[in-house]
Amino acid sequence: MNRSSTPTSVDGEPILFPRGTHDIRSRAAVFLRDETLQGAVREATTLKDQARRDVLKEAFGEDVDQIRSIAGEIKRHTIDHLDYYIETWIDRAEAAGTRVHLAIDHEEANRIVVEIAREKNAKLCVKSKSMVTEETRLVPQLEAAGIETVETDLGEFIIQIDDDAPSHIVMPMIHKDRKSVARAFVRELGAEYTEEPEQLTRIAREHLREKYRRADVGISGGNFLVAESGSLVLCTNEGNGRFCTSAPPTHIAVVGIEKVVPGFKDLWLLLHLLARSATGQPLTCYSQILTGPRRQEDQDGPTEMHVVLVDAGRTRILADPEFRESLGCIRCGACLNACPVYRKATGHAYGSVYSGPIGAVITPLLQGLDKNPTLPEASSLCGACFEACPVNIDLPRMLVALRRKTRKRRGTLGERIGLWWLRRVFSSVLFYRVAASIQRFALSCLTGGSDRLRAAPGPLSGWTRDRDLILPARRSFRKRWHDRGGASR
Repeated sequence: MNRSSTPTSVDGEPILFPRGTHDIRSRAAVFLRDETLQGAVREATTLKDQARRDVLKEAFGEDVDQIRSIAGEIKRHTIDHLDYYIETWIDRAEAAGTRVHLAIDHEEANRIVVEIAREKNAKLCVKSKSMVTEETRLVPQLEAAGIETVETDLGEFIIQIDDDAPSHIVMPMIHKDRKSVARAFVRELGAEYTEEPEQLTRIAREHLREKYRRADVGISGGNFLVAESGSLVLCTNEGNGRFCTSAPPTHIAVVGIEKVVPGFKDLWLLLHLLARSATGQPLTCYSQILTGPRRQEDQDGPTEMHVVLVDAGRTRILADPEFRESLGCIRCGACLNACPVYRKATGHAYGSVYSGPIGAVITPLLQGLDKNPTLPEASSLCGACFEACPVNIDLPRMLVALRRKTRKRRGTLGERIGLWWLRRVFSSVLFYRVAASIQRFALSCLTGGSDRLRAAPGPLSGWTRDRDLILPARRSFRKRWHDRGGASR
């Protein structure tokens, strides 16, 4: 997708991260018109989804579902005892020399990071990929404090210089092509125009290497926190995470409190599932286990290591048994790759850092359902996300539960009456038969004898805008079954 073709606003709101109440329908309508974008997203997600299936089958054979259940139990057990494991991790981390900070919300998390950077008189920060810092919008806060901050993950770096935002948890620039990257490098870096991926990568590498050498602070996220050792685990494929956490004298990790796991035997399984589910790899190229700052015998590493544990609504989810399971997400992006709605609407339509099925659940829970009333509707409830999730999170169940909450809060009197009658119709054989007859008669009047309705009036117009409305058969299946001598109830 060319940057010039991307709209700058939808209904007056920024296209990437809207404030206030967000309606995915208006934003999705914009991206649904971009067939090139949809084709790129569809191809990338389909390939990753198939790769996930292939490597999981190769590794675990017919035991894939059992492995997913075990991983889900590990995460559920940890979340159910999160207070114990967080306290254990903090004790072990501090014993290893890590300075631990607790942040109740986004503002406090950003303030802590900015204060540490200022104490070090930092002029330049290099930053590894981190969904939590995208969530808190840390980079603008650092830059407002006069601290240059550079994203070093290649996709995130391109997103940053193009003044854009990630559209996928794992593949942040899935919505861009090599032409838009080439134009950005010419415009922002003064590079010669090229569309060759290797040359584009080399241009970014040469630019970033100098940043690593001069950086005062390195910032990262964290994929896991190991309670038994107080360790921070980072998984990357480009090596930039190692530069960010070893070259600068100060390392700051910003991590959600839900990322803790009990021990290394649990970590082993989750690392294998994370890589296979995210990118179809047996393991990420770089899996770092960081336990405290540099020791005297170490050849490199930061002299100070800080970890900011971020709540920002997570304990509120923890207190709700109906949605607590969502905190088990390991941010692999498999549910996005499997979701037909994500493939059509694309990531930016969700208006949040977290898109796809997990975003449709976690964003309303973190930000408030009143601000995101339509996100739970961004699903066909086909179950593909549940099947893809490596830790067995029942996303369809939670999407239905959020829809129920939305209807209770925002449903009109007409909707409530309609749903009440619908429940009565579907719970009675007689009512169902009568309603089916009325439906066929009404639709046949509108079609003038045709077997389909191409332009429906009133509330049905939303359906026929993208598809035809097929009339029910003149003779029902039950009737044909009865006429052929089948048993009836």
